[in-house]
Amino acid sequence: MTSVQCQVQTRQGHLIFDTVNSLLQHWPNTRYRNGHNIIPGTVPAGTLLYHGRPDSNIPTVPDWTATDPEHAYPFCGLPADNATITGCWQLTFAVMRPLKVLYFDGSSAANMEEGGTMDAQDLLAWEHVDPMRWAYDRERLEALCAWGSQFGIDGYVRMEEDFEVMLCDFTAGVELLSAELLAALWDTSRFRNPGARAALRSTAYHNSPSSPIWTNNSGAAPGLGVSELINFESVRAGSWHNRYPGETRIVLDLSRLISFYDTDLVPSLIPYRASLERWDHRVHNISAPDLRALTTRLRAVLSDPAASDPGSGIDWKTLYRVVVDRYAERLELLDYLLNTTDATNATARGETLQAQLRIILTPYTLQNAQPTSANDSDAWAAPVWRGCTTRHTAHIHTSSVLRARLTASERLLLRALDETSREICRVVVRMWIAGVRAGLDPLIPLPKTTTADPRKISHVVEGWRSDARTLMAWLDWSVWIKCRPACGEMCYLPTWPFFYFRPDRDKDEHVWKRPQPRCIRMFEPYSQL
Repeated sequence: MTSVQCQVQTRQGHLIFDTVNSLLQHWPNTRYRNGHNIIPGTVPAGTLLYHGRPDSNIPTVPDWTATDPEHAYPFCGLPADNATITGCWQLTFAVMRPLKVLYFDGSSAANMEEGGTMDAQDLLAWEHVDPMRWAYDRERLEALCAWGSQFGIDGYVRMEEDFEVMLCDFTAGVELLSAELLAALWDTSRFRNPGARAALRSTAYHNSPSSPIWTNNSGAAPGLGVSELINFESVRAGSWHNRYPGETRIVLDLSRLISFYDTDLVPSLIPYRASLERWDHRVHNISAPDLRALTTRLRAVLSDPAASDPGSGIDWKTLYRVVVDRYAERLELLDYLLNTTDATNATARGETLQAQLRIILTPYTLQNAQPTSANDSDAWAAPVWRGCTTRHTAHIHTSSVLRARLTASERLLLRALDETSREICRVVVRMWIAGVRAGLDPLIPLPKTTTADPRKISHVVEGWRSDARTLMAWLDWSVWIKCRPACGEMCYLPTWPFFYFRPDRDKDEHVWKRPQPRCIRMFEPYSQL
């Protein structure tokens, strides 16, 4: 069956699928920091935004707000600014109308000299990536606000240890709800490492009076614990949005998504990714013609989307999630069974695995889907593969009404979903066929002249192990990246900025460049972030 035996797609639909399924979720965007999507969205009326600063004044220039107060608190008034301060100011703003925003995915607020977390923003703000301006966040925000003013953009959504909304104008669409002098958690006589903050200011990081309280890296007594507490609570607030549905106070319009993984729109990046692991994918090498095409597309979707291209109305976020829910847990269970060593004989183990494969394919397995002889081709399984591959999108392809309403972004989303489903089903159906041929499926018995061969079954299981491992690596879903925290612990991925300003960070470069999960304590003594 040529459709089942087809080669893995060379397009990057599975990367589009995974990044779209991960939007506004903290965990996957901490794992893969370099964003590849720019998506218009709104912050709904009634949303609260928090802004920490050394005084009670409303910002008169573009500035930062947090979606959670724990993320704003590290930026409120600092002892280094005023040695007599006993509290810190936190301003709470209420959104009075839907705010028009652009969302940069990945860890797009992580100011890292190396890596590429700022690439998409810099291309939009300055039309190129200047490695010397990696820390120039205030200039970056001002340039973005100037660019977005022609489209009525109110702000930009980014993520570091939690999500933030960078507002361009604090007099437009938001009202001050309260300005409160909160109790300070720190002891001014034992404030940690103020020199680090001054150094950051000199490199223009935020270049703002509301730069954060940084972790103590100067060897001060560990018993202080204040910076550790503040940092951890900011991380914990971000962890509330780790998994689906993620940060729900931002509503994205996927019908107007722009993806740097779109190989039709941005073909110039294909050769740069060919030899790189996904951790190292960046967008700074985009060609000038491709950048013009991308910004032209972005300008078009921002100009008057409702009048020019309202879209199909398909809920792509939910449709993508249906596919992940359908396969993620079952593939993980299959991988577990394939890599568990026990005393079960080969035939019994093979039958258990074959049952799981059949369960995955049950909605698509017709009653007449069985071979006519042991030497038959795989054509009998073609309807199973076809049903599995097309179940979630066939109605879109066959409906002239829906097809006609698809935006360019939606056609990209449809293609990515098709490519991802096609490969999942190709591999799973092939594995199931191998089990049928080995006599492991009780609902499709072998001809009486054929007997099950334990050696053949062992060979089939080895093939399954390779197929499952390869498929899961290709999909690379962050839902499978986890640890097993004990009581009083939480699962954590190395998060900017906490690893970034440690003197010994180069020693552990592999740890933060390719984040892996580990358990950290939720109370004193805190684990190192």
